[in-house]
Amino acid sequence: MSAGRCPRPRPSPPRARSVPIAVSAAPPPIPRAAWLALGAAGVGWMLDAFDVMLYSFALTAIREEFGLSGAEAGLLAAATLVFSAAGGIGFGVLADRIGRVRALALSILVYSAGTGLTAAAGSLTALLACRAIVGVGLGGEWSAGSVLVAESWPAASRGRAIGFMQSGWAVGCALAAVVAAAVVPAYGWRVLFVIGLAPALLTFAIRRLVPEPARAPARGAEPGPRGRLADLFGPALRGRTLVATAFATALLFAYWGLFTWLPTFLASPPERGGAGLGLVRSTPWILAVQAGAFLGYTTFGVLADWLGRRAAVRLFMLGAAVVVPVFAWGARDARLALWLAVPVGYFGHGAFSVFGSLLAELFPGSIRGTAQGFCYNAGRALSALAPITLGAVADAHGLAIALSLTVAFFAAAGVLVGFLPETKGWDLA
Repeated sequence: MSAGRCPRPRPSPPRARSVPIAVSAAPPPIPRAAWLALGAAGVGWMLDAFDVMLYSFALTAIREEFGLSGAEAGLLAAATLVFSAAGGIGFGVLADRIGRVRALALSILVYSAGTGLTAAAGSLTALLACRAIVGVGLGGEWSAGSVLVAESWPAASRGRAIGFMQSGWAVGCALAAVVAAAVVPAYGWRVLFVIGLAPALLTFAIRRLVPEPARAPARGAEPGPRGRLADLFGPALRGRTLVATAFATALLFAYWGLFTWLPTFLASPPERGGAGLGLVRSTPWILAVQAGAFLGYTTFGVLADWLGRRAAVRLFMLGAAVVVPVFAWGARDARLALWLAVPVGYFGHGAFSVFGSLLAELFPGSIRGTAQGFCYNAGRALSALAPITLGAVADAHGLAIALSLTVAFFAAAGVLVGFLPETKGWDLA
């Protein structure tokens, strides 16, 4: 460096910019429209259960008045299931074509009308016709309501939302048990079905307050027609459709076989293979079952969002396979029956929360309602053999053996769900 020259100052190194530490953002709040959708579908499903289960709780009185055999009584329950399949498929298509909210409101009107007409039935044929109408509304409410909730809630909490919607079934069943115990002994079974007209009032609130979900395809927004059953059996979706339907069939067969005959099992005398508790005395046991069901529906949704849909199903199927035979053979002891009622309700019902999320996630928006309706309700139609089969087995061997047979179908459902993809966290296309 030459003398007399001042050194040039070196440029200072650039100052490090302060980068904020990434903090995981809180999940966005659930919009009001999602809560309204959940409320409408959940209450609709609750009242659906109330109307449908009135038959089970009035079954002993109906059999006495009409002199029905076990197989004939099972035929009435089967009619509800067969026509619920038709209603579920039809309303699933309607949900894709006229909107989720309109289809939901219409389905509630249908099952309310069928329940009210049951009160005037004077023959087995008339009873069959009324139960068929109830079935159409039953299937339709689930198809429209479940897809409404699935499309209204984000992927991270969809399982829980569907679980809360399904829990309305437990509340409706418990309400039906309480009302039946109070009404049937004092006023007869027909008054019970007049009360079942009440859910029709809900439709006015639904149409006025609940918006269509943003994920629902708008008219003209997607190329081609919507809601075509044939699209479920194209090369891309055929295998998924068939496996989902087989899974629904196995689980629904176990469910309807068990819970159609459970009130009769508790109320029937021991010489018929029942528990001999009577209708009024069996009410606390039914309420305990539905308390377990409520917990099962809601916790299943949490587990499905945490562990995944398939793992949660297998856990519940294993539990059902263990507790159902123990209940069927131990219910003759009143105290043990009460303790076992909660786990029977928990494991026997809870896995139904999977259908609303799983089926919605497996199929695209243009046929989502159709797929929900077909897979679930085709399975329901096939499961209509359950009340008839178990009724015939009960006539020959007693109700305890009949109820124990449902274990095989719970196990089959646990196997079949493994052939479907895991959809936890999938967003709806």
